[in-house]
Amino acid sequence: MRTRQKLQYIAAVIAMAFLIIAMLLTSFQIAIYGDRDYGFYRKEYEKYQVADTLHMEMEDIMDVTDKMMAYLIGERGELSVVTMVDGREQDFFNGQDRFHMGEVKELFLGGLRLRSYLLAAAVLILLLLIVWKTDMGRVLPRAYLISLGGFGVLTVILGSLFASNFNRYFTIFHEIFFDNDLWMFDPAEDYMIRMLPEGFFYDFVIRIGSFFVGGLIVPGILAGGLIGFTKRGRKD
Repeated sequence: MRTRQKLQYIAAVIAMAFLIIAMLLTSFQIAIYGDRDYGFYRKEYEKYQVADTLHMEMEDIMDVTDKMMAYLIGERGELSVVTMVDGREQDFFNGQDRFHMGEVKELFLGGLRLRSYLLAAAVLILLLLIVWKTDMGRVLPRAYLISLGGFGVLTVILGSLFASNFNRYFTIFHEIFFDNDLWMFDPAEDYMIRMLPEGFFYDFVIRIGSFFVGGLIVPGILAGGLIGFTKRGRKD
């Protein structure tokens, strides 16, 4: 019986870990697309005086943003926006922009596919636990808190690293996920990096982290409460 219970806990912890990773990927999606008017982006553009840097009207910048984000999620086939920038009408994006953003698009859509696989795997594991006649009210809350603890430690470590030297770890992130240096832009020639300065990405990481941590806390409180309720019930 003990061996079976251990297997149940291991399977439950894996399922909860899959769900937490899916929550992280969902946090990316919410941070990026949760505001259909892209109000966060507008505030960031105003904060970093992007309109002055690009010599553009804010409404034109928002139009570029809307079309760029539509491209990243697969709603536009080409990354090309002709607009007034730097005092003349031209395509906002150049060849390097299109290549790199094509890779970003593949990475983002791949993350959404991974989320679907993880959710499907978690559901299968939960069904297996039901077949095993697992005490779900006892096992799942503990499994969630175990997984939450592991991801909590990892989140604190990564958060501390990015806070200590954002540029360094932002660079490492790109070196891990991209096998070229075309993500390195020259502000003198690339309008996109002027629209999305480093400070924008720093704020965006904080935004993603806030959604992720917020999404983890509520289930964590419920899991802790359920464990406490179960313990009291047994004592009674």
